[in-house]
Amino acid sequence: MTPSILIAGATGNTGRSVVETLPKLLKSNGLSSSYRIIALTRSSKSPVAQHLAKVPGVEVIEHNWVEITSDWLREQQVVKAFIASHNAPNQFAEESTFHIAALNAGVEYVVRISTTAPNVRPDCKAYYARAHWAIETLLGTPEFAKLQWTSLQANSFTPFYLASAAQFILQYRQTKKQDTLRLMGSEDAPVGIIDPYDVGVFAAHLLALEDPSVHNKAKYVLNGPEDVTGKQVVEMVEQHIGTRVENVVYKDMVSVVEMLYEHNYASTPESKSVIMSIRHAAEPSWEGKCSASTTSKEVLDIAAPKRTPAEALEDLLVGKEDNFLMK
Repeated sequence: MTPSILIAGATGNTGRSVVETLPKLLKSNGLSSSYRIIALTRSSKSPVAQHLAKVPGVEVIEHNWVEITSDWLREQQVVKAFIASHNAPNQFAEESTFHIAALNAGVEYVVRISTTAPNVRPDCKAYYARAHWAIETLLGTPEFAKLQWTSLQANSFTPFYLASAAQFILQYRQTKKQDTLRLMGSEDAPVGIIDPYDVGVFAAHLLALEDPSVHNKAKYVLNGPEDVTGKQVVEMVEQHIGTRVENVVYKDMVSVVEMLYEHNYASTPESKSVIMSIRHAAEPSWEGKCSASTTSKEVLDIAAPKRTPAEALEDLLVGKEDNFLMK
């Protein structure tokens, strides 16, 4: 069997672009016949999975990555892997189990998605950022020396950061009435929000390398191509609705996280205080620590992010309008 590159979460917000980009890069490097690309998904019948199944050189396999074992990785002859874990409270347990399976199966290289760089520390108030710190610390120990890895510390993703702005625009188009526009960002601090598609493209470039050792143990900071402030988001909204936004609340993380808790965790045993700690995640951006200027040089040299906040907002309006109007 041909050695495999595994894309765990292939239909997710970063995995899709990894799958779409990687075959082209392997072809350009003359490595198309050297690797089999496995696009892992929990449902091979989903529209995105069916789309990826049509990409030349890609094999879609239905399997939950949290159930992956060393035996399965050996059977599939996986030598490289991409993983974008969930950020639920059991993230560390499940992602570390994946990395241990990869280590014991002889996987040579893993590219993983981390989170906003200033948050990746042991004393971050947001629980999931501590999990990313713990994973990176684990991978950096001598026990994991045989497993090469790169961690992508991506800034806030554009769909999440701009979701409330898109919903505000769509509701105004439908009703011609305004609710309060609630934004995650502060009014004036510049933030280099990044489109997840651009993150996946960079990951694909790393996976396509015949020898990725120069990137071993690297923690790369990824931001979008330009900064945006909360005030600029308001200006974009006003351009779309053709009138002034009447009421704006900046730095609104509490209502976002409360909604997340009610929708995803209220009926589970998960601690509300743990989930609510996510409200602290945006604090470094409010302090100006997450601007586009912090992007790692390697990212700019290899595959610089391209999609701007304005383009991302346009994508949200086109992609979400039908679903929003059905609610």
